[in-house]
Amino acid sequence: MTDSPRFPPGFVLGAATASYQIEGAVREDGRSPSIWDTYSHTPGMVTNGDTGDVACDHYHRYAEDVALLRDLGVDSYRFSIAWPRIVPDGSGPVNAKGLDFYDRLVDELLAAGIEPAATLYHWDLPQALEDRGGWRVRATAEHFAAYTATVAERLGDRVPRWITLNEPWCSAFLGYAVGRHAPGAREGRGALAAAHHLLVGHGLAVQALRAAGVREVGITLNLDRNLPASPGSPADRAAVLRADTQHNLVWTEPLFAGRYPASEEGTWGELITGQDFRQDGDLELIGQPLDFLGINYYRPIVVADAPYREADPARRVATDNRYAEVRLEGVRHTAMDWPVAPGTFTDLLVDLKERYGAALPPVHITENGSAEHDAADADGTVHDTDRVAYLRDHIGALRAAIDAGVDVRGYYVWSLLDNFEWAHGYGKRFGIVRVDYDTLRRTPKDSYRWYREFIAAQRD
Repeated sequence: MTDSPRFPPGFVLGAATASYQIEGAVREDGRSPSIWDTYSHTPGMVTNGDTGDVACDHYHRYAEDVALLRDLGVDSYRFSIAWPRIVPDGSGPVNAKGLDFYDRLVDELLAAGIEPAATLYHWDLPQALEDRGGWRVRATAEHFAAYTATVAERLGDRVPRWITLNEPWCSAFLGYAVGRHAPGAREGRGALAAAHHLLVGHGLAVQALRAAGVREVGITLNLDRNLPASPGSPADRAAVLRADTQHNLVWTEPLFAGRYPASEEGTWGELITGQDFRQDGDLELIGQPLDFLGINYYRPIVVADAPYREADPARRVATDNRYAEVRLEGVRHTAMDWPVAPGTFTDLLVDLKERYGAALPPVHITENGSAEHDAADADGTVHDTDRVAYLRDHIGALRAAIDAGVDVRGYYVWSLLDNFEWAHGYGKRFGIVRVDYDTLRRTPKDSYRWYREFIAAQRD
């Protein structure tokens, strides 16, 4: 692979997964239901009525999956820990069998020469906490800190890299505003309260991780490159600012600038004015220094000005902020119907550096990949040329961002395995390893072999 971009010495190359998407075993060894168990078992919420009850059965097959990682040659594996396995009620008694599973997984990774990277929250909130208000209430953030301390005490001696939250935008807005993710709520102020309490939970978890003495602490955001449908239209440019506020600035301004977005009232209006969920000292708690920022990136979003979707202010949800997504023409689209435009990856990273300067910590790309229309041969082999091209071009765009001065130190492909793709069920495949959901057989795709060769070339 002589034409592959070269990365600096010590650059981390890895692969990522998430607990509810792959583990299965939802009723074993003391695990309690999560909001995704409830949501996926609610008729009409997930394509084909799919659930994560079995998923990839990683809970029982983790050694096989670690062997795939070892053969792939990755430096690091990013996985997430299921809160309902560790603290089934969300607070209170700890489930030893849940901790034991992650003990076994971490030891298996270390024996294979792979560095573990743990995400503490990848959306599987214990249902018991949702029943008590979920992320709308501050108590959930406090329980998250206690759960973090429990996990760090058990695994902190062997897991060097920790991520507090994965994509809080999805938790707050897809989960509490538009109802397309668990818990399926459609709210205005409740969604904004959830966004804030997720950040408070992050801050409290950072303190717990620092107290445990772990090596690296960060957060993962799915930042979006928002583009105006008509660049010459002032209305569309204003819509881009509202989109940026909801997708990006609501997280990055408190984390790296010590303030709430100046554009929040223009985005949410009466939903944010007079709020009562922010407390004195919250910005300092949220904005504690981090060792890295994780970024998940897949595609740009094109937005246009649009009327409020809900005419009655009392019924507006937090995403009724007068913009609409528009299809980007002239480029290939993935099986998710997402546009493939790798140059926007470079642009997002460069713009982020320019906005926050020295306040921006080093970056790890904690997810990047594509769902494609995979077709398996009789032996399960998948010749996924579109996914290979996607990965090649986005890794090239990442190298361009580094050349432009962005401090990027790692890249994790999404995902190691085909898996439960949230509201899309099993109909969308992001994996570089095919999973036959009838037999659970794993078969590496061409993209797996391409990535293995790419990793090997970095070490020549």
